[in-house]
Amino acid sequence: MGIIPMLSLVVFTIGLSIYLLLTPKGRFLLKYVVTNIKRQEWRFKYGKLNYLRSRFSKMITIAAIIMVAVIAGNTVSAQVTPPPLASLKSVSVPQPDNLGDFVKDKPAAIKLGKALFWDMQVGSDGMTSCATCHFHAGADSRSKNQINPGLLRINADGTANPDTIFDVGGLPNYQLKPEDFPFHKLSNPNDPTSLVSDRNDVSSSQGVFNSKFVDVTPGNAQDQVTNEPDPVFNVGGINVRRVEPRNTATVINAAFNFRNFWDGRAQNIFNGVNPFGLRDPNAAIVKASTPNQLEFVKVSLNNSSLASQAVGPPLSSFELSSNGRTFQEIGDKFGRTSLSLAKGKKLPRKLAKKLFPLRPLGKQIVHPQDSVLGQDSRYPRPGLRDRTYDQMIKDAFRSEWWKSNRLIQVDAQGQRTFIKNPDRSLETDEYTLIEYNFSLFFGLAIQLYESTLIANDTPFDRFLEGNTTALTPQQQLGKQLFEGKGCIGCHIGSELTAASVSSVNKDGRIKRAPFPPNSPEDNGFFNIGVRPVTDDPGLGGNDGLFGNGQGNPLSEARLAQLGNFQALLGENPPILNPPLSPTETVFAKGAFKAPGLRNVELTAPYFHNGGQATLEQVVDFYNRGGDFGVLPPLNLSADEKQQLVAFLKGLTDDRVRYEKAPFDHPQLFVPNGHPGGSTSVINDGTGQATDSLLEIPAVGRNGGGGTPNFLN
Repeated sequence: MGIIPMLSLVVFTIGLSIYLLLTPKGRFLLKYVVTNIKRQEWRFKYGKLNYLRSRFSKMITIAAIIMVAVIAGNTVSAQVTPPPLASLKSVSVPQPDNLGDFVKDKPAAIKLGKALFWDMQVGSDGMTSCATCHFHAGADSRSKNQINPGLLRINADGTANPDTIFDVGGLPNYQLKPEDFPFHKLSNPNDPTSLVSDRNDVSSSQGVFNSKFVDVTPGNAQDQVTNEPDPVFNVGGINVRRVEPRNTATVINAAFNFRNFWDGRAQNIFNGVNPFGLRDPNAAIVKASTPNQLEFVKVSLNNSSLASQAVGPPLSSFELSSNGRTFQEIGDKFGRTSLSLAKGKKLPRKLAKKLFPLRPLGKQIVHPQDSVLGQDSRYPRPGLRDRTYDQMIKDAFRSEWWKSNRLIQVDAQGQRTFIKNPDRSLETDEYTLIEYNFSLFFGLAIQLYESTLIANDTPFDRFLEGNTTALTPQQQLGKQLFEGKGCIGCHIGSELTAASVSSVNKDGRIKRAPFPPNSPEDNGFFNIGVRPVTDDPGLGGNDGLFGNGQGNPLSEARLAQLGNFQALLGENPPILNPPLSPTETVFAKGAFKAPGLRNVELTAPYFHNGGQATLEQVVDFYNRGGDFGVLPPLNLSADEKQQLVAFLKGLTDDRVRYEKAPFDHPQLFVPNGHPGGSTSVINDGTGQATDSLLEIPAVGRNGGGGTPNFLN
C-alpha cells in the first residue's frame, strides 16, 4: 500500500473519529452502528463481517460502513431534526373542509356529541358508554378485570392463533397489582438479556358481556339479547365482561391524529357509516333532495378520523354492543316506540313513531355548571331537560340528512328500498331517514365534541411561549434529553407525534425510514420492540373488509406497493426517493401509531399492550433499546432517567388533572370488575356475573378533585 493511500486513510480515520466522538449526531450514529453490529443485523452481499479474510479488509469495510452511515445520518438529521417547537396553542384543530354541508349549528352538534359520548344508554347493556373506557384523562384507570390474554396473536404465516391463557393473574376478573408490571420482567432493567419472565397478556378495558343481539325495545335503554357462553371470559362457567385486546388510548388531543386507533384503522376520510373511509366501496347514507325524494349518496369528510373512530366501538362485541347490532337500531331505541306496544298489534319492528323516547343521559346527573350541558341540566334529577336526541340531531344537522316522509326498507338479504308506507311485515326492517343516517350524526357529533378536548396549557407549552420558569431546572434538563436522545424522531412537532395531520401533510402519508435500510413506512407508525410481531400485527394486519379476517393491508405503504393506494385512499401515493419497489420490505409488522404525550403522567398503563405501569418503567424500556427490537440504547444515568421522567410530567395540563372545562363531564357509573375474584363470582341469574360499579361524580366547568391514577 502506497504512502498517499495510507495518509488518506489516516486523515479519514482521524476526521471520522472526531465526528463520531465529539458531535451529538456522531455519537448517536456511532451508538446506532455499534448496536446493530452487536446484534448481527449488518449483512453484506457475500457474507458477515467476521467472515472477511484480512484484518485490513475488516478495517476498510467497517470504515466504509460508517462513512455510508455518516452520509445517511446527515440525511437523517435533515429529516428528523425539527424546527424549534411552538406551543400547541399555535396549532389549529383539523376540521373537515365540507363540514358545512352536514352541520348547520356547530355548538348544537358539540352538545349532541358530549351527550352521546357520556350516555350509558348507548351500550347494548344500557350501562356502557364511550366514556366508560375514557373517563380518566381521556383513558381508563380501572385495574380489575382488565386483562386480555392475547387474542390478536398470529402465526408466522399471518393466520390467527389467539392465546386464551391468562398469564397475568391466571384467570379473568383479576385485580392487577403494581408487582405485576412490567409484563416483560428483567433482573436488570438496563440489560435486555437479563430476562426473568415474559407474558403476552394485554392490560386494557372491560366492555360488555358476550351476547347476541335480538332487537331493541324502543324507549328502553337495554337491548333484547341472548346471552351466550364465553369460552374465554368466564369464571367457573359464569360470564364476566370481555376485555379489549389493546390498551385504551386517550381521546384528549386525538383530534390532531391523521388516523386513529393503534393500528390506524380509523381513516382520515369519514364515509358516514364505518371506520374504513374510502376503503369500503359500499358505504353510503341517504339524502333527501326533497322530503319526498331520497337517494343513496357516498360522502367523504377529510380530517375526520375521530368520526371514523367513533362509529367503531358502538358496534363492537367487546366494547359497547351485543353481536349483530346496527347503528339504525341504536338510533331506533333512542327515537321511537313501536305502535305494537300501544295498540297490541303486530306491526313492523321499526316504525316511524316516537312515543316514549329515552331522555338523553337519563341515568346520569348532569352538573348545573357543566360547560356544555349545564343549561339543560335537570339537577338534582338525572338527564337533560326538555331534550330528545331526535330534536338535538335536528338542531345540529342540515335537514336534507333527516327530514323526509319516506322510509328506508331493508330486507333479509340487505336489499334497500325507499317506501312511502310500511309493509307491516316481520321480514323487513324499516327506518326513518334520521334513524338510517344515525351513524353520520353519531360520528360527526362526537368528533366535534372530542375536538374541544385539547390539552394545550401544560408547563411545557407555557415554557415554549416564553415563560422560562414554567419548567423546573430538572424538567429543562429532561427536555434536552428528550430532544437529543432520539425521542423527537417519533414524537415530533407541537403535537409530539409524527402521526399528526400536520406531520402527514408536511412529510407525506408514507416515507422512507431515516435509518438503513431506509425501508418504506407509514408516517407516524413504528415498531419499537414492545412485543414480538406475532403477538399483535398492528399496522401489519388488514382491514377485514373481505370477511373471515381478510381484507386490504392497513399499511398504506403496502397499498402503494400493490397499486391500490389511489383506489382505496382517494389520492396518488407520495413519490419516494428512491422509488418504491413492489418487492422491498415495508416496515409495518408490529408497528403502531405514535401517541401524543401530553398528560402521559395520567394515562397509565402504557404502550399498545399496557405492559408498563409507570413512567420510570417506560424510560427503562427506551434506555435498554426496547425488548424485541433494534432501538439504540440511550445509556442514561440514574439522574438522567429522573430528569426525563420529570420532563414527561411537565406535559400535564392541570385542567385535565382536575377535570376543569372543557374536561368536565356528567356523572358516570363504570363496571369495575365483579364481586369476588378470579376463582368465584356471583351469578346474576342469567349466566352473567353481577357488576361492581364505580361512580364517577358529575363535575362542572370549575372541576373537582380528579379521579385516581392507575393502581393508585
